[in-house]
Amino acid sequence: MSVRIVYFAWVRERIGKGSEELELPAGVKTVGDLIAHLGTLGEEYAEALSVPGVIRAAIDEEHAGHDEPIGGAREIALFPPMTGG
Repeated sequence: MSVRIVYFAWVRERIGKGSEELELPAGVKTVGDLIAHLGTLGEEYAEALSVPGVIRAAIDEEHAGHDEPIGGAREIALFPPMTGG
């Protein structure tokens, strides 16, 4: 399954790109699986996603938990916790 992954804030800065199109392995079924998979793609991914519990996600612009199935998602956004101001 191919999906567009979009990175925001310090996740984007640490990975070094704003987005990419990835072909996901069959075993990547949930947001948590995706984050774990991305962490294996290189040192910059491992650093950016080293504390997966703080990473927030949106599937096709809808907030999603780590146990959320990604199914036929077209776009998944990953970002750090947001703070008010």
